[in-house]
Amino acid sequence: MFKEPIIVIHGGAGNIPDNRDQPKFDGMLTAIRKAHSVYTDTLSIIDTCQAAVESMEDNEAFNAGRGSVLNLKGEIEMEALIMEGKNMNAGSVTGVRNIAHPIALARKVMDNTPHVFLMGQSANEFATKMKFETVSDDYLMTDAAKIALENFLKMGGSPVTTEIGHGGVGTVGAIGMNVDGHMISCTSTGGITGKMAGRVGDTPVPGAGGYCDNAVGTVSTTGHGDSIMRYCLAQRIMTNLEQGVEPNLAVQNECEKLSTRIGGSAGAIAISKEGTIGIGFSSEKMAWAYLEKGMIHYGIKKGQHFTIGL
Repeated sequence: MFKEPIIVIHGGAGNIPDNRDQPKFDGMLTAIRKAHSVYTDTLSIIDTCQAAVESMEDNEAFNAGRGSVLNLKGEIEMEALIMEGKNMNAGSVTGVRNIAHPIALARKVMDNTPHVFLMGQSANEFATKMKFETVSDDYLMTDAAKIALENFLKMGGSPVTTEIGHGGVGTVGAIGMNVDGHMISCTSTGGITGKMAGRVGDTPVPGAGGYCDNAVGTVSTTGHGDSIMRYCLAQRIMTNLEQGVEPNLAVQNECEKLSTRIGGSAGAIAISKEGTIGIGFSSEKMAWAYLEKGMIHYGIKKGQHFTIGL
């Protein structure tokens, strides 16, 4: 008998221009519906959340896969993390080039190697071994990403304010919990506009970009990656959940503490082991959505909450 899972996604946090709100809403609704379809077919919460992230990686409204922002050399280097909560297995990749779905490669690292983390050329060689198709720079590199780098360089900026830089797009993430309490965390990104080549952000780092433990909960973060990594945002939220703090409060408090203590801004989504959802952000905006009782709930501005049928 089919039973509904809990699925929560985010489409990035930061200073997102208003004209990017609707593309993000459209992309998240598509991702949630795709995820629900996959769960109906497979009853796998891992496949479900991976599918949600892959959907957003295909959508240039987000900074992941197609639509990834550019480093100072005008190149795309992507990263991703997947972690499951039963045995706390994880797979991470960073510095990945010319594949459509970094989250799928992270899954292969988790399932097909004894390691957690692969980087750069070695990660791409592993992708070839796993028979991943190569995609062109032209496919991944959008006009918006090129303009974002041009604007960044003209302004003489430093990539310290938000993960989306000046691109108007954002990191993506999906977390889920099935009816048996099994949890998953997935996060994928192209990083920060104008980052140095070879820069590693928070996304692929367990405890920063995401974390998952069936005994506690699951988390995916977004925002200014270097600040998130220094603060270990995902792990701090998990500690709150372990101490019984309500998820909305746990997420919001830790994002605000990060901004106060370190600077930069962040957002996160969480699910507690009891199945309670948490959403919060210290940035101006964070795109979020979740599925509950056949309705999709979503928003991007503080205090905003829309609903639509599945």
